[in-house]
Amino acid sequence: MAMDVIDYQIFGDDMQFVEIELDPNEAAVGEAGAMFYMEDDVQMETIFGDGSAAQSGIFGKLLGAGKRLVTGESMFTTVFMNGGRQKRKVAFGAAYPGKIIPMDLAQMGGTLLCQKDAFLCAAKGVALGIAFQKRLGAGFFGGEGFVLQKLEGDGLAFIHAGGAIIEKTLQPGQTLRVDSGCVVAFTQDIDFDIQFVGGVKTALFGGEGMFFATLRGPGKVWLQSLPLSRLANRIVGASKIGGGKGAEQGSVLGGIGNLFEDE
Repeated sequence: MAMDVIDYQIFGDDMQFVEIELDPNEAAVGEAGAMFYMEDDVQMETIFGDGSAAQSGIFGKLLGAGKRLVTGESMFTTVFMNGGRQKRKVAFGAAYPGKIIPMDLAQMGGTLLCQKDAFLCAAKGVALGIAFQKRLGAGFFGGEGFVLQKLEGDGLAFIHAGGAIIEKTLQPGQTLRVDSGCVVAFTQDIDFDIQFVGGVKTALFGGEGMFFATLRGPGKVWLQSLPLSRLANRIVGASKIGGGKGAEQGSVLGGIGNLFEDE
C-alpha cells in the first residue's frame, strides 16, 4: 500500500494542533481521541491496528493491535478519509502542553523510534509497531519502560512532546546522556542504552535518579524538556492528595497560609 502524501499546517504555541489537508480518497490515521475537528466529507472508521499493508488480513490486524496494547496504547486507531471530490481538512490536537514535530520517514531511512505515547497521527500507510531494547537494563532501570514505538514507512508522521523540544545530530561515536523521560525519539542508527551514573549519594539525594539514557551516534535525537510523567508527579505532589499544601504551594506566604485553613 502506497503512502498517502498529505499537506499540513501546525497551529499554536504551547498547546499545538496539526491541520492535515486531504485530497479526494486520501487518508490519515490518528491516535484514538486525538481528533480535534474535521470538515464535511471526511469519513471516520475505527480499525484494529493502523491499516497499513503490514497489518492486512485477520492475523496481521490482530498482531498489530496486540503490539499497540504492549506499548500501553489503545488497540484501535481511527482512519480519516476524504470521501468527497474536493480537498478537505482534519485536525489533531495534543493532550498536554508541548510541541508537535513533523517527521518525514523517507528522510530517516524509513524507521523512527519514539517513546510509547509520542505518536499523534500520520499519513495512512505508516506502520505502527514496537521495538524492544537490546539490553534488559533499559527496561528494568530506565523508569520509562524498555518498549518503544516504531514508526515505519516513507510518509509523514507527527509526534508530540512536552515542553520545549530540541533536535540534536550526533556524530559517529558522539555520546549524549539524558534523563530517560526526556528522550522523545531517535533514528534507528542511534545506540540507546540505560547506564548507572554517579555514586549512591548522588542517586539518593541529588534528585536526578540513578540511571540516565545514553545515546551514541551517528543519528538524530529529539529531546523534550517536560515529560508528561514529570509534570504529573509535580501536580500530584503539590496537591493535598499527594501530601502537598494544596493551593498555597509555591505562594509568597508559603506554609503561613495553612494557618488560616479551616480545621
